Amino acid sequence: SSFQEMTNVTAVLEFRLLGFSSNPHSQILLFTVFLVIYILTILGNIIIISVVTLEPQLHAPMYKFLKNLSFLEVCYTTTIVPKMLADLLGKRKSISFSGCMAQLYFFISLGATECYLLSVMAYDRFLAICEPLHYVVTMTPESYTRLAVGSWVTGVITGFLPCLMVSRLSFCSYNLIDHFFCDILPLLKLSCSDTTLAETVIFILSLLVLSSCFLTILVSYLLIVQSILKIPSASGKRITFSTCSSHLMVVTIYYSTMISMYVRPTYNLSSDLSKAVSVLYTVVTPLLNPVIYSFRNKAFKKALGKIVLRQ
Repeated sequence: SSFQEMTNVTAVLEFRLLGFSSNPHSQILLFTVFLVIYILTILGNIIIISVVTLEPQLHAPMYKFLKNLSFLEVCYTTTIVPKMLADLLGKRKSISFSGCMAQLYFFISLGATECYLLSVMAYDRFLAICEPLHYVVTMTPESYTRLAVGSWVTGVITGFLPCLMVSRLSFCSYNLIDHFFCDILPLLKLSCSDTTLAETVIFILSLLVLSSCFLTILVSYLLIVQSILKIPSASGKRITFSTCSSHLMVVTIYYSTMISMYVRPTYNLSSDLSKAVSVLYTVVTPLLNPVIYSFRNKAFKKALGKIVLRQ
């Protein structure tokens, strides 16, 4: 027992997630809301993946990237939500140290992959609108595959360093994480060792990933807008812009939440507010993507109608 007490002081074997609220009624309400959103997210994204796969008209790179994004959203939200739902109903709300590190790793690498995919999609729209004659030559199946695989592989690699830095920190006897999943900031706050190096490295890495992807998207859209302004007819302008408006909406929502969380020092952000922002990008955004893309895209709606009629 004395050995047990000693290890208790030096190392934490599991964390307890405080989650949202200790009020049982609000927990049941949150459970219901999040469960419905989660089911809709999974269904919506699976519909997108199926429609793009089954409909030959949607085999253009733009839709193949969308299929990647939908698959990513399913993985991303599944990293966080099922555990959160179990904790809303459960008493202990605990997660093992290795489970916590695994969740952190998948959360970071999938988040980074989403950044890369969104910038690759912006580049694809730029080629289609600004270089329409070269598009078929430039965006070949091989270059689509390179860009898609590149996004996933780079994302997988991006997750290693932050995760390594956090896992090397010491966590003493206090093991309550004031959050609903193993996120970087609550873990840094919880550590009893000096986190300066870890914070600096993670800050620089997030800044590099977010700013490089954001710049790619920004430049692509500036060139797209420039091209659209040169189109003489108003209907031509509208049609051209409608092909990238969905992507622009998704990018805006995703980046505004991400930048507000990770690029400025968030120690001054109250834990309730940071939880609310986290809910936005772990629960709400993955649902918005299928909604935004399927409702705003004529070709997609037409393809979905065709498949439904065939069945």
